[in-house]
Amino acid sequence: MGDSKRRQEAKLLRAVRKVHRTTGILLFVFFAIIAISGTLLGWKKHSGDLLLPQSRKGTSTVLSEWLPLDSLHVLANSYLASEVSPRLSTEINRIDVRQSKGMVKFVYDEHYYGVQLDGATGDLLHIGNRRSDLIENIHDGSIIDHYLGTKGWIKLIYTSLMGLALFTFTVTGFWLWYGPKRMRRRNA
Repeated sequence: MGDSKRRQEAKLLRAVRKVHRTTGILLFVFFAIIAISGTLLGWKKHSGDLLLPQSRKGTSTVLSEWLPLDSLHVLANSYLASEVSPRLSTEINRIDVRQSKGMVKFVYDEHYYGVQLDGATGDLLHIGNRRSDLIENIHDGSIIDHYLGTKGWIKLIYTSLMGLALFTFTVTGFWLWYGPKRMRRRNA
């Protein structure tokens, strides 16, 4: 009876090892992309403008002294056209108001440029490429949705599969560590 149980445990261990190995081989490239992009995203605020432009400071933190948001938007689009290219889309993804810094940041939808303006004067504080947004889109798979126009379905499937794969790796990895220990204890 003990020999039969040992064979069953050994068979289970071989099956777990095969699942672990096969999953690892099939998903190696995706795990590498997630690991590299995740590391870069962790460092984005400490990259000195390389991955994400640092937030600059404006002249006033008093909102009543600021220009209206629509005027700042027109100025941001004007700076984008004159400093980078007049052919870039001016469709806004989000507007980030940083009252404590006296600054408004315009992030665009169709490209990775961001424009930072002084909230009170409308002066250009910084214009730069937000590489971290591209890295985030690669990290979560939404870059494929962007190019295929699939409205988030690829990202949803990709993140679900990667989450399931990571869970599978965790469970099978634990069993590959614990299973042999358990078998040795039983047979001692």
